[in-house]
Parts: sequence; C-alpha cells; structure tokens
Amino acid sequence: MRTIVSRLIRFKSSIPQTRFVYSGGGRYLSTDSNKIDEPFNVEEAETVHVPPPPTEKLLVLGGNGFVGSHVCKEALDRGLSVSSLSRSGKSSLQESWASRVTWHQGNLLSSDSLKDALDGVTSVISCVGGFGSNSYMYKINGTANINAIRAASEKGVKRFVYISAADFGLANYLLSGYYEGKRAAETELLTRFAYGGIVLRPGFIYGTRNVGSMKIPLGVFVSPMEMVLQQAKPLNQLPLVGPLFTPPVNVESVAKVAVRAATDPVFPPGIVDVHGIQRYSQQKSR
Repeated sequence: MRTIVSRLIRFKSSIPQTRFVYSGGGRYLSTDSNKIDEPFNVEEAETVHVPPPPTEKLLVLGGNGFVGSHVCKEALDRGLSVSSLSRSGKSSLQESWASRVTWHQGNLLSSDSLKDALDGVTSVISCVGGFGSNSYMYKINGTANINAIRAASEKGVKRFVYISAADFGLANYLLSGYYEGKRAAETELLTRFAYGGIVLRPGFIYGTRNVGSMKIPLGVFVSPMEMVLQQAKPLNQLPLVGPLFTPPVNVESVAKVAVRAATDPVFPPGIVDVHGIQRYSQQKSR
C-alpha cells in the first residue's frame, strides 16, 4: 500500500501582470506592465512507503486435523494470516504451509484456552469434533464448540463458521451424543452470530488422509459415488433411509467454502447443506 503526500516547490515565473487605470467617466483602461518575477506554489506528488493495513486474521480450531489442515492451507493460499488452536498444538505434518501457521495449544473445555488465541482475530472456523461415548461426544462436539462461540462473540469476532454434519437418519439415534452436541452448537452459533454465523453440514468428507507416513487417497473410491448421488437428490426425501443417500463431499470443497464463508461479508448466514457446499465450491471466490 502506498500513501501519497504532497510537498510544495517554489518556481519562478514570468507571467505578464495586467494593471487597470481609471480614466474617468466610470471607465477603466488596461495596460500591460513589464514582466515581473513572482514566485508561486506548485504541488508535486511524492510517494513514500508506509506499513500496509493489517490483513484479516483467521483462527482455525482443530487446524491440525484432516479437515482443519485443509482449511489452514486454503486460507493461506487466499493470503490470510492464519493461526490454529488444538489440544496437540503444532501440526505434525511436514509440509511447507504448516510453518506459516501460528500454532496454539489448548483445550476448548477450559475457558482460559482461547484468551490469547483470539487476540486480533476477525473470523473463526471450527473443525472440532469427535467420536466416543455419548457423554464424550456431546462434550467435544457441543460444549467445546459452544465455549468457543461464546468466547469469540465476547471478543468481538465478526464471523464464525462451524463444520457440523448432515443428518443420517437412523445414525442420529445410534450416535445421539454426537448429533445432539452438533445441534446444540449450531443453535448457540446462530443465536450469538445472527449476521455472521454459518453452519456447514457436509456428509461423508473424503480426500487424501495422512496416516503416519502413508497417504491414503480415499477420493479414488468415493469420488465416483459423489457423482452418482448428486444426481439422486430426490432419494434424500425417502423416509428413514433417505439421508443415507446424502452424497459425500471432497475435503477441498469444504475448506474452500468454509474460508469463503468466514471472509466474504456477503456470504449469507445460516445453514448450508451438502448440496449448497457443492454449489458454492464451484463458484469463483470473491
């Protein structure tokens, strides 16, 4: 960013000066005087360098996980300043982008974990979630995210994106703690961030997963299924089994839409289902 300032430079000029002489009868006669040297001011623009304005700062909760790491990378590619908070702290991924993220270690179940991590943050994306017993799933999917939403709201964060999950019919009952926690966090988000809260509800998220030193390309097996189920949208309306036809979605699509939702002020607040995620991911970023 450049700021233009002005300085005044004095020049000599030889411009004829006109004088008026009263001749009586209410009439004036003019005579040209000799050329005189009279200084006058001219403005010349001089460019000086000043520090650029601060960029948007994004905090990714759970940034070292499967979805979170893709969100961090997408945000960096968009030129954002990115930080992350998770229980393990710094990512173990040996990739160049990881060194450009500011890593914080903390537990969202502790109210003090977010204090420093939220300093200067303009938007948050939460990828926090997990499985286990029903009580554990409610805490990690619900309570932990609710704590983060409240802390971000009190800190004046503008936008908050929550990676939730699509309904899967009978699976909702089998994993009641998981879905009850997700829906509780959604309710808190849309209440606290009425104009800047976005919930993404993808189905199964696929992509290349890092397992130790190995990379497993799940897309090879799941991508064809996504293409088929995209054309079978009416099947989602079938009683009980309909949600099982929810198409899977690529992790890069989820990351792209999440970052856009967190940074684009005209991105509408509310719930975005898997079909909305697919649609937004195909649009050009603003």
